[in-house]
Amino acid sequence: MNPWLAPAGAKNATSFYDPAMLRETLLELVDFSLINERAVRFAVGAVNVQSGNFVYFDNGHEVIAPEHIMASGALPPALPMIKVGTDYYWDGGIVSNTPLQHLLDHEDNLDTLVFQVDLFSARGTLPREMADVISRHKDIMYSSRTRHNTDVYRRLHGWKMRLRDILDKVPPEDLNEEDRALKAELAEMPDMTIVQLIYQQMAYEGHAKDYEFSGTSMREHWQSGYDDTRASLSQRHWLDMPADGTGIVVHDVHRLRD
Repeated sequence: MNPWLAPAGAKNATSFYDPAMLRETLLELVDFSLINERAVRFAVGAVNVQSGNFVYFDNGHEVIAPEHIMASGALPPALPMIKVGTDYYWDGGIVSNTPLQHLLDHEDNLDTLVFQVDLFSARGTLPREMADVISRHKDIMYSSRTRHNTDVYRRLHGWKMRLRDILDKVPPEDLNEEDRALKAELAEMPDMTIVQLIYQQMAYEGHAKDYEFSGTSMREHWQSGYDDTRASLSQRHWLDMPADGTGIVVHDVHRLRD
């Protein structure tokens, strides 16, 4: 039944698709025991439907199940909210479409190479009709604001480096315990390289782009990702470690083409 015709509270009243087959596919293709061994860190984001708060389901803190993955991809109104524990969740893309900020916030003092994949581009043309307005609105809302996040992180890292240099000039006897702890922490600041792969939509794609999963559309998306990956990896120097103290280096194959 069309959700617009379903009675309030009915199972099919809040979405157009049933995710039951998605759960079956996840159980068939994903080894959740391997994820929960925690040999590799894994995290997905979702938004609490009632509180509006953004959360990360992280295997460093909890056991990951199919529902966590389904919640992270439950983009309304196409897909229904997913129950995890006692709460219900929608796709984290409503707030932030990648876990880059989650990664930056941890600051584990590890030099890091990040491949950031954005499925929506924040850049676009001026709308000329209502369909363009809806499509552009989704681009801006779901884009990961990657460049903004990395610019903020780079600026913050720069100030930390300046503070480290200043503390190095202060005689040790003039530093209190808190200052010495901060100096030691700043001495171990990691360097980070981010390679951005931002999807560039086709001119004919419209406002259904967030729930249009036809075979043709998926093949075009896969080909686009493959082409961008090849173009990025052809820049072999992008994968080199940045010079010590560089902070954060960002590479964007589309910006390079521009």
